Amino acid sequence: MNKLFLGITILLCIPAQVLFAQIDHIQLVTSKPLLYEKVEFDVELQAEWQNPYLQNDIALDMLLTTPSGKKLSLPCYYLSGVSGARSLWKARFTPQEKGKYDYAFQLTEAGKVKSSSPTGSFISGTSKENGFLHTKNNWVLQFDNGKPFRGIGENIAWESRANDDSKFFRTLHEQPKYNYEYMLRSLKAHGGNFFRTWISPFNLPIDWHHPVNTNRYQSSDEYFNPGAIAKMDRLVQLCDSLHIFMMLTLGQGASSVKAGGFSPTSADFFVNPLSKQRYKDRLRYFIARWGYSPSIAAWELFNEVDNVQFADKNKPINSDSIVQWHDEMSTYIRNTDPYHHLITTSISHRDLKGLDSLPGIDINQKHIYKNTASIPGAINQYEKAFEKPYVIGEYSYEWDWSKNFDDFALEMDSDFKRGLWYGLFSPTPILPMSWWWEYFDQRKTDAYISNVRPIMEMMLAAGKGSFKQMEIHPSAPVTTYAVQCGKKIFIYVYNPRPDSSIVKLRLPTIHGHFSFIVYDCEKGSYEKPRVVKTSGQGSFTHGNLAANNDVVFILSELAR
Repeated sequence: MNKLFLGITILLCIPAQVLFAQIDHIQLVTSKPLLYEKVEFDVELQAEWQNPYLQNDIALDMLLTTPSGKKLSLPCYYLSGVSGARSLWKARFTPQEKGKYDYAFQLTEAGKVKSSSPTGSFISGTSKENGFLHTKNNWVLQFDNGKPFRGIGENIAWESRANDDSKFFRTLHEQPKYNYEYMLRSLKAHGGNFFRTWISPFNLPIDWHHPVNTNRYQSSDEYFNPGAIAKMDRLVQLCDSLHIFMMLTLGQGASSVKAGGFSPTSADFFVNPLSKQRYKDRLRYFIARWGYSPSIAAWELFNEVDNVQFADKNKPINSDSIVQWHDEMSTYIRNTDPYHHLITTSISHRDLKGLDSLPGIDINQKHIYKNTASIPGAINQYEKAFEKPYVIGEYSYEWDWSKNFDDFALEMDSDFKRGLWYGLFSPTPILPMSWWWEYFDQRKTDAYISNVRPIMEMMLAAGKGSFKQMEIHPSAPVTTYAVQCGKKIFIYVYNPRPDSSIVKLRLPTIHGHFSFIVYDCEKGSYEKPRVVKTSGQGSFTHGNLAANNDVVFILSELAR
């Protein structure tokens, strides 16, 4: 009897949080939830854990029923507090439907449900935002509200580093002004709406304890680097405010043993179950903390994964393991991300069998250097083979950072411009993105984006997202591409020759009377409109086109 009484006394003296986990308090922080805008919740709970960032240890999810009856599960993230006491967690949700949402929170430990909250609700009102981007066809993406979109911009892969490895442009590249605040505002001013950026040991080093080659971040013993998290928060907010969209390159992360991970080599990373689970925990955190933002257009799993594969040329990584890893991770994102952000990955120049066919990869991607003229052919070739959108994530006249670009600066500039036009007239939803953002900023070459953007918008408006490549035959050795958007026909003509050329074009599939406008690509201006009657099989003639000059012909059929 005394022993029994003693046992009960001891049991009652154990703190309640040790005996069971529970959700204590939920607060809707957002005063007026709106469609396509962040709705934030604070959740206080009591539970024990070893690491609150590992979902197999502890996980909090928000379970929602949308106005249309669709069931959603949103991962939440840990913010503060200690194991065994009250802790604060966050839910960031963006409604994609207007109306009443019902929700509840569910806490799990080691995969078992330990606590569920009572059901709550909120009403999402209308807003002027467009929502998240999704694939529509090979030419365009589409917002949740149906509005078509094409991306135009450049790589802004990182903010300036402490010690740059460029032989001739180190001083330029190390300038502190090359931060997201300057570069994204500049891109916006030039007419850009899209960029690509990296998570790496020196840029947004979210899971690195000891960032390298940077003055922007400090070492930390925290599981995720606080400075990098704060910068990522600001970056997403900046993109939201500017209505600029990013392709976020996630990379391998701090997966190596040296960086605190489990894999001694990259080959091990792709097959090690511990490294895979660590990566999924990383993905879950990214989705929970930043997935709410439509400004994150795409998760890019790897940058140039074929270069990782062949880092040791004598012992390349088995491609099957890389493809299987991409299949597993893209499937995990698809099952975890309630907004279905686009998923991509990239190669440099070596194809991996099976990678482009993965159902979880929405957009295939490669990088092209020293061969910008091949971009239209590459896009058409891969889209025909794999029946999904294709993007040129990097391009430039030169890749070798040990060379002095000023020795061929005009060629660099011309190549920058050609890449944009070749992309505009090719079936790709994101125009090719140039590299060397600091160099082109210094030369003001990137301001040329503003010359391309008006034609892109005119195409989208004319066809409402509909594009059709047209057959075209020039009489002179000039580069030509033709696209029909609704009732308008756009023809790009570039004269690469050292002398001027008379432009005579034949479009076999058109005939009749057309209004005829010529857009000077270099000046960014229009000539006076003319009315022309096509002769024969859609033939018409324009005057001399100067050497190394390009124009866009805009034809609108007139009522007969």
